[in-house]
Amino acid sequence: MPSRINRRDVIRGLGAAGIAGLAGCTGGGDGDGDGTTSGGATTTSGGGSARTLMHGVLLPTTGGLADLGAPIRDGAVLPEAVLDGATDFELDFSVQDTQTDPNAGQSAAQTLRNGGYPAVTGAASSEVTIAVAENVFVPSGMVGCSPASTSPDITGLEDNGLIYRTAPTDALQGQVLAQVAVEEHQASTAATMYVNNSYGQLLAESFKTAFQDRDGQVYQEVSFQKGQSSYTSRISQALNDNPDVVVVIGYPESGVQLFRDFYSEFDTDVPILVTDGLRSASLPADVGNPLDNVTGTAPLAAGPGREFFDEQYQNEYGEEPGVFTAQAFDATAACLLANAAAGENDGAAVAQEMRNVANPSGEEVTPSTLAEGLELAAEGTDVQYVGASSAVDFDENGDLAAATYEYFGFQEGGSIEKLDEISFSA
Repeated sequence: MPSRINRRDVIRGLGAAGIAGLAGCTGGGDGDGDGTTSGGATTTSGGGSARTLMHGVLLPTTGGLADLGAPIRDGAVLPEAVLDGATDFELDFSVQDTQTDPNAGQSAAQTLRNGGYPAVTGAASSEVTIAVAENVFVPSGMVGCSPASTSPDITGLEDNGLIYRTAPTDALQGQVLAQVAVEEHQASTAATMYVNNSYGQLLAESFKTAFQDRDGQVYQEVSFQKGQSSYTSRISQALNDNPDVVVVIGYPESGVQLFRDFYSEFDTDVPILVTDGLRSASLPADVGNPLDNVTGTAPLAAGPGREFFDEQYQNEYGEEPGVFTAQAFDATAACLLANAAAGENDGAAVAQEMRNVANPSGEEVTPSTLAEGLELAAEGTDVQYVGASSAVDFDENGDLAAATYEYFGFQEGGSIEKLDEISFSA
């Protein structure tokens, strides 16, 4: 059935284990209970709002990114609540869990493909996004718009104009990390520890290049696997030669054990820089240490619709939005606007409208005027979506043309403190 449900209660009550059941309820009129759709949605061509906009959400609520993935998923489905009762469009969402795993992510993406969903908010992990894009989205002609995948590898995908992201590439974040290392920590030497996948490898390399451009030297480059019982030997390797700062790139599941080992065995005065994958307010409590020597960088939600988004997120979920939640809202909003402009639930048609509804020129649409924006787009009016996270200006590769980052620290009581704001352009 088209979705007209209270996500605040249903998602909170279901948790990670219940997402598949929720996806079954939000399929088309003949949904078979497994998230697929067999003919319930209207796919009329041309303008008008008396039809159904179909949209998929593919994000991790289990696995290594579960701690961050569940709030990101909430941001991705929040447009349903914002639009509920405000538009004549019916909304048909299907929510699937990638489990932070490329194979599971592809299986979940195939469920969305089989259900006829033309566009998807997701995935989160870069390695999952790459696998899903190459093996499901692009071959099937589906639009994918990731709110959290930052690997530079995504820029070079042969995607037929189908893959976008509202999170900036780590080619930018590496420069931000290097700036922080030099200006905030007066570092001339560094070591990197990074999860051994596309996200970790390429962000570590981006930092190294930018740090060397600032006359810095990276002594040790240490990769690690997710989910290990001990990281003591890896930490010891990274601390060889006494670097001025250590950059750690990973996810909470591994980060908890890594920092437990660090505080148990090593000099806790060494400055550590982390990235968005470890920006979790619960990390100090999970580690059992205040993380006073740890700061980090992450994409910052700094769009003109940020205040409205924050208010709606808090009203819907009873908590502050976290990292990439605003980007998730914007990914869904851009896809819905492109669908309305396309006039049909067809991936190729939606892809043709993604830049048209987001890039400069046209009637400005914000998160608070999304309902009106859908009507305008359906009527053929040129619109420009400016979001909660940024202006959402896509370049020819589907990447953001510019981004804002925060330099953050961890506070007692389980909160994140913004220490500074840094803007970068591609």
